[in-house]
Amino acid sequence: MNTTRQPPAIAVIYQDRSLLVVEKPGGLLSVPGRGPTKQDCLVNRLRKQFPDLPPQPAVHRLDLHTSGLMILARTETAHSELSKQFQNRQVEKQYEAIIEGDVTDGSGTIELAFRLDPDNRPLQIYDPIHGKKSITKWRKLTRERRGTRIEFTPLTGRTHQIRLHAAHPRGLNAPIVGDYLYGTGNDGDQMLLHATCLKFMHPRSGSPVVFSSTPPF
Repeated sequence: MNTTRQPPAIAVIYQDRSLLVVEKPGGLLSVPGRGPTKQDCLVNRLRKQFPDLPPQPAVHRLDLHTSGLMILARTETAHSELSKQFQNRQVEKQYEAIIEGDVTDGSGTIELAFRLDPDNRPLQIYDPIHGKKSITKWRKLTRERRGTRIEFTPLTGRTHQIRLHAAHPRGLNAPIVGDYLYGTGNDGDQMLLHATCLKFMHPRSGSPVVFSSTPPF
């Protein structure tokens, strides 16, 4: 009798011949990493449900510990079209997070230039000279026991953008709860950051489509 536990199936929010919109759980890689221990990921799990996925179906990624909505292409044509939308900043994204402590202001915009720290990968560091510009709008939602719930709307798509904008003194100066890189969390903690909304143009019809997801925290 085989008692090996199979990982749970990924929640599929929407599917058609061109694309999938799914919910990635926190703690799961978006795409395969290097080495045999990093092959369990969103894409490989979905291949078991959808064997016809192209070799590179992901058109964007979420951090390992970030949960929420992701788009995957089911054809090469759809992948090309969706990738162009991300590159041209035509995809509208929103996130919710709980950050440590209280935030007195109700909303604002954060602009920071940052880059990878090559001596401490994958950490991103503030660098107004050599860094790439990043912009995030934010809005305070509620004050909760664990911290403050914030809605983030990134206008650029830099690595760790929301995490850095929350934690940096030139941002909100309040890291996301559970963030082990920029906050007080430990590696493996649930990071309270969830991709809640995606709006883009359907690659076949050209019509705008919107998908939303409720945070699990």
